[in-house]
This record gives sequence, structure tokens and C-alpha cells, in this order.
Amino acid sequence: EEIQRETAYPDGKVEKVLKNGCHLIFFPNGTSKKVGSDGKTVTITFFNGDVKQIMPDQTVIYYYADAKTTHTTYSDGLEVLQFSNGQIEKHYPDGKKEITFPDQTIKSLFTDGQEESIFPDGTVVRVQRDGTKTIEFNNGQRELHTPQFKRREYPDGTVKTVYVNGQQETKYVSGRVRVKDKDGNIIMDTKL
Repeated sequence: EEIQRETAYPDGKVEKVLKNGCHLIFFPNGTSKKVGSDGKTVTITFFNGDVKQIMPDQTVIYYYADAKTTHTTYSDGLEVLQFSNGQIEKHYPDGKKEITFPDQTIKSLFTDGQEESIFPDGTVVRVQRDGTKTIEFNNGQRELHTPQFKRREYPDGTVKTVYVNGQQETKYVSGRVRVKDKDGNIIMDTKL
């Protein structure tokens, strides 16, 4: 671009005004700033390689050169971080966070302390504030983990519960109940 005016300042800063209206400012430490002809688009390239862009809609895009990470802040408060490994984090203004991992697992962290993870195979894991965990598998099975027990529910209605003391209880859809001790010995079986 053609330079319309160039000014050198005593502190070592140099400003160039281009004929198209852009302003280029070069600082002694190697940082440069470009203000677009619209006066609203600003790009700052720092001496360490970081780049900060301010868009006309006030979106701020900051690229961290060393970490190869981009942090975008939108005018509505949404923040999106994109990492070099493909991980993407979204931080919403209400405090909710959503992380998409490189394997495409999506983890949501809610403001009330609950978490939800959706895995690529369709498995969904939900964790409540009290630590209770529910796992819904893509084959229709469901698992519930509490401090007292782990329970698996099968699509056919069978429910198997393993208690912290190791005792196992299986309830079949037929009404049959089988209980085993921690060593696997049957201590009750109501065969119908």
C-alpha cells in the first residue's frame, strides 16, 4: 500500500498512514499495530508472536503463539478457546462450560455443579453434585453409581446391584431374585 504520511516519534515509535486509510504503528520492542480503514478493525502483533485482533463487532481474537491456542471473546460474553490438539472449550456468560475433546467427546459443566459427558459411541455419563453418577450406554443398558452401590439395568428389565460390602443382588424380570456374598457364593435364590 502507498504511504500517505509517516511520523517518527522520539520514543522510537513509527506511525504510517496509508492512502487507503489504514494506520500502521511500529513500536521499538517489535510490536506492531494495524488499525483498519474503518477505524474499528485492529490487529496487534506482539514481539513474542502473539496476535490480538479486535473486530468491528467488538469480538476479540487472541492467538497465543507459544501455546498455539486461540482465545475468542464475543461481544455477548461467550469465550471460545481452541487448542493446538483440537480441543475446544466454550465458556458461556452464565458460567456453563462445554469442552469438546480431540476424540469428539463433549463434556458440559453446569453452574449447579452437575456434569454431562457424551462420548463418540453414544454413551452418556451424568454426574450430580452429590457425586451420584448415571451412565447410559448405547446398547440400552443403564448404570447408577452411588456411595452405597453400583446398579446396572438391562433392557430386558434385569437389575443387578453390587453393594459396597461386595454383596450382589440380581432381580430378573420374571420376579426371581438371586443374592451372592462378596466371594460370589449364592446366599439366596428365589427360583420360580
